[in-house]
Amino acid sequence: MKPTAINRFALDGKVALVTGASSGLGRHFAQLLSQSGARVVLAARRVSRLEEDVQTIEGLGGQARAVAMDVTNAASVSACFNQLADWGQDWAVPDVLVNNAGVTVTRSLLEQTEDDWDQVMNTNLKGNWLVGTEAARRMVAAKKGGAIVNVASILGMRVAGGVAPYAVSKAGVVQATKAMALELARHQIRVNALLPGYIATDLNKDFLESELGERLRARIPSRRFGVLTDLDGPLLLLASDAGAAMSGACIAVDGAHLVSSL
Repeated sequence: MKPTAINRFALDGKVALVTGASSGLGRHFAQLLSQSGARVVLAARRVSRLEEDVQTIEGLGGQARAVAMDVTNAASVSACFNQLADWGQDWAVPDVLVNNAGVTVTRSLLEQTEDDWDQVMNTNLKGNWLVGTEAARRMVAAKKGGAIVNVASILGMRVAGGVAPYAVSKAGVVQATKAMALELARHQIRVNALLPGYIATDLNKDFLESELGERLRARIPSRRFGVLTDLDGPLLLLASDAGAAMSGACIAVDGAHLVSSL
């Protein structure tokens, strides 16, 4: 039967690995991918922080497992993929990678330290590269294609005060996405970037509801902050067969903030 436009977004039979899955966007992405039919691997530095989420997914009828991964450490990344292989064929090589792990340090440029720079760049850019290239090697060795979704930010395309290393790192993720897409296309591996704008989560809720947050919202053309579900359609497009011809794309989900002059 020919696939319909709707079921091309389904991920039945696929394995999806999500980094930075212990909170915020990563946790939401893992649950979404499970609801779309994927077997999901949740990765973070501490497995204990993932166990409740695994139980939640399984309670809803999905399949999920947790694995420890420090994205800044190549040995840890390799060990994580080896662990997937040890679980057997059903989990061995991810079909989808959501490269989501990220951090930021908020302080003025003149107050940023070398440690701040290293922490942000090692997690956001080096970590993205280590996990993405390792996933690609496993996909190529297994002679299977796949989809890599790098979670960047609109700050990879524009700047804001107080987060210089973060903006630089996300600009690097945007360029890394294009470089990976170019070289991996021959292996049927698609690499795209998702660029969220200001998305309301438990971590930033207080700021977004503050006076400074209101001033920020006034500069967004849609006059609203995003919510996690705003990212659902774009993520599934990039992860599924619905986006089979897309690679090297950078999709902003930001209420037109990126194209504004404010």
